Amino acid sequence: MSCVQPSTMVNDVQLRFLCPEDIHTVKKLCSDWFPIEYPDSWYEEITSNPKFFSLAATYHSNIIGLIVSEVKSRNKIHKEDRTILASSYPDNTQVAYILSLGVVQEYRQHGIASLLLETLLSHLTTSERHNVKAVYLHVLTTNTTAIRFYEHRSFRRHNYLPYYYAIKGVPKDGFSYVLYINGGKPPWTFTDCISYMFAHLQHLQLCSLPQRLFRRLSTTVWGVVPLLYSPHRKTTVTPCELYGPCHTM
Repeated sequence: MSCVQPSTMVNDVQLRFLCPEDIHTVKKLCSDWFPIEYPDSWYEEITSNPKFFSLAATYHSNIIGLIVSEVKSRNKIHKEDRTILASSYPDNTQVAYILSLGVVQEYRQHGIASLLLETLLSHLTTSERHNVKAVYLHVLTTNTTAIRFYEHRSFRRHNYLPYYYAIKGVPKDGFSYVLYINGGKPPWTFTDCISYMFAHLQHLQLCSLPQRLFRRLSTTVWGVVPLLYSPHRKTTVTPCELYGPCHTM
């Protein structure tokens, strides 16, 4: 396939939803892109079930990229992912899960993955979807290309998931990444609590607590915080996620 200049192809890229007639093509693309084998039922679902946001990018009528996402209530997602939102949100608060995002090798670095992701985010940030507070995904820890892609677009790492994937029978570690939308907020960390406490203490007239003692207490606490808190803490998860998400861009 000949190399296509980004400036010449962008105007010809079209977006459309997947349909059952795309199953054979989508199977071929996913087998080329991803190390995980999906069952036939998965392809049937993402090409026909309206609960999935399954969008294809086409160039000269050929599918060159796709994104698949599903909106779920917080209480319907896996246990290890329920902490992506602050505990103050009710269980029926919705989150969007990106199952897959991929682009044909020859068309990567042309903005196709960005176009697909931006279209999904536009879909999720309309007024009728204001209850969707976060978009999240899982990615192999070794997939540095996908990690850089999401981090560049303001996704933040949430959890380290040991042995989350089973790739040809071999356990592999993963990360979860999350982007907060529609006013969504993450849970407070220990560091957040300490920051909030001292921000308010500094505005008080500390009649009963001398300033020197207060400063010493502040120094001591902040010296201990890094020892107590690690942003990449391990969590207990299901050993193998049989049909986990994959991302190539």
